[in-house]
Amino acid sequence: MERTLWVLALVALAALVFYGMWRGWHNRARRQAAELPAFPVPPADLGEELRPAATGMYVGTTKADHWQDRVVVGDIGHRANGSTHLHASGLLVRRTGASDLWIPAESVVDCRLDHKLANKVVPGAGLVVVTWQLGEVLLDTGFRGDDKDVQTEWVEAIRALAPADASDGTDAGSRQGRSTGDSDESRQEEK
Repeated sequence: MERTLWVLALVALAALVFYGMWRGWHNRARRQAAELPAFPVPPADLGEELRPAATGMYVGTTKADHWQDRVVVGDIGHRANGSTHLHASGLLVRRTGASDLWIPAESVVDCRLDHKLANKVVPGAGLVVVTWQLGEVLLDTGFRGDDKDVQTEWVEAIRALAPADASDGTDAGSRQGRSTGDSDESRQEEK
C-alpha cells in the first residue's frame, strides 16, 4: 500500500510539472503575440532562386542577442525538419508538419555561423543564423543544414540580401568578422 501511495505521488508531481511547462509556454506565446507583429507571408512570386535548396532542421527563432528566448507565437517555436530556399525576394524556410517561415530580403540585417540558438548547442559553428527585423524587434532564426560544406556559402548569399543601410548600421564589409559567430575577444586573441 505504501508503495502505491509513493507511485501516485510521483505521478501527480510529474503531471504538475508538465502542466506548469504547458502553461508557461502558452503564457509566453500570449505575451509575444501582443509584442510582435504578424509574421510575413511569402509572396505569390518569389522571384529567382539564388541557391539550390538546402535540407536540414529548422532550430527555432529567438530574440536577437538572447539565444535562449525562443519565439513561440503560433507554431514558430516548434523545431522541424525542412528545407531552405533563397530567392532574390527573401529566404523561405519550408518546415515539415509546420507552417512555412518567410524572411523578406528587406528585413535581413545579417547572417552568421553559430553554435547555439533556441536552447540547441551543436559542436563547432554548425548553425546558419539569420538576424532579421520584424516590426521593431530583431530576431535570430537558425537552420542546421545537412551539408555542412556549403554553410559558409549560405551565410554569404543571405548576407548579400541585406540592404546596404541595414538597421544595425553596418555594411557587408564590417559584418564580415561575425560570419563564424566569433566574439571580438576571440578575434583579438588570434592576432
